[in-house]
This record gives sequence, C-alpha cells and structure tokens, in this order.
Amino acid sequence: MQLEDRVAIVTGAGQGIGAAVARAYVREGARVAIVDMNAEAAERLAGEIGQAGGQAIGIGCNVADRGQVAGMAEQVVKAWGRVDILVNNAGITRPAMLDKMSAEQWDQVLAVHLTGSYNCLQAVVGGMIERNYGRIIFVTSTAGVLGTIGQINYSAAKAGILGMTKSCAKELARYNITANAIAPGAATPMTNTIRTDERFKDKYLERIPMRRWAEPEEIAPVFVFFASAAAGYVTGQVLAADGGMTIY
Repeated sequence: MQLEDRVAIVTGAGQGIGAAVARAYVREGARVAIVDMNAEAAERLAGEIGQAGGQAIGIGCNVADRGQVAGMAEQVVKAWGRVDILVNNAGITRPAMLDKMSAEQWDQVLAVHLTGSYNCLQAVVGGMIERNYGRIIFVTSTAGVLGTIGQINYSAAKAGILGMTKSCAKELARYNITANAIAPGAATPMTNTIRTDERFKDKYLERIPMRRWAEPEEIAPVFVFFASAAAGYVTGQVLAADGGMTIY
C-alpha cells in the first residue's frame, strides 16, 4: 500500500473530490481526518470507512476560522500523533458577474480558498518541519489557470493558490516537504451549474478534448501519487486532471 501508516488531513472531504480522496487514501493504508464545514457529512463518511475496516475521523471545521483550524489539527495529532499529508481541498463558489459581485461574495470565496489553505498549512507545517517530512497538496482549478466568466472571485482565489504552492515548495524543500497542486476539471457538486445548466454545459464540454465530465474517483489517484513515495522528488508542480482542457 502506497500510504501505509501515514496520517492525512483532507479538507472539504464531506462530498465530491474530497470524499473520493479520503476513500482512496484509506484504501492505500492511511489514517484520514475527514474535515468539512458540514460536520454531519464528515462524520457519516468516517463512519462508513470505519465500518469497512479503515481508520478515519470526521471533524466539522470552517477552514476560514483560524481557531477552528487549530482545534481540528490538535484533534488529529491527539488521535494519531502527527500529520504527514495535508490536502487543502475545501472550497465554495459565490458566482456573480463582475459588475454585480458584492464585497461579501468576494471575501467569502477568498476566505475559504486562500485564507483557509493558509490556516491549515500553518497549523500542520511546524510538525512536518520537526519530523523532516511532509506532503502538501493544494487544489486549484482550470478557472485559476484560464479564468472564467461570472466567477472572478473563484478564479482569483485559485490563481492565488498557484503562487502559494510554488512559494511553499521553495521554502519547505529543505525539510523534505513537497508542495504540489492539482487542477481538476468539473467533477464535483460545486460545479453542478456548469454540468447541468443548458446555458453553460455544451459550451463547457466543447472546451474539453475528452468531451465528457470527470468523476471524482478518477481524480483521486492523482492525489495518491502526490502523497506517495513515488512523488518524493516532485515539488512545486501543477497537474491538470481536466480531460485536456488546459492544453496549450
């Protein structure tokens, strides 16, 4: 198993890609903290994994709240002694055209994606530095690479995560800590509008060479790779699991 005895935190893991990643990590031998703002969803998935013989705990946490993040990280360390892998996956959307977007919509999205990722990173990186080991995986988006209409807040946040990934990789490489990012295509409940709205779905599909939507389960193996020994000499990289959308 590629992640045997590793301890992972996966944020935004109550559904979608995060849930698929949590399941994949457990199958590969990791103990996983399933973190989500929806505590019920996190605990339910942890219970399902436990019934199947895996090790997981569900924790309700708003990653934009620094105090909640600190408490979450302490709970994981208390349970399993350390954190080896952090997957910063939590995200929200608040779509609106640029001229209609409110300050609240802007702030909410950046608070979860950017500040939330930073909060989680700071909560665990000290222990990783002490142990001279860590795997940090950020989740960006094709929107952060290409931009998108009606979500300047989301695109800006995801583009910011690219800079965070590269800076983190440069700063932490000396401690045997890698930092990489994954840019998935539309594969989650958060992107249901794009996938189902007649105004958007055909135009979006035309931009994907594979001409189909992704499923969370086919994105999860990329997260396994970045968390595993196979990616021990890979850092500061962005891998697009998007059906070829960002080919250029």
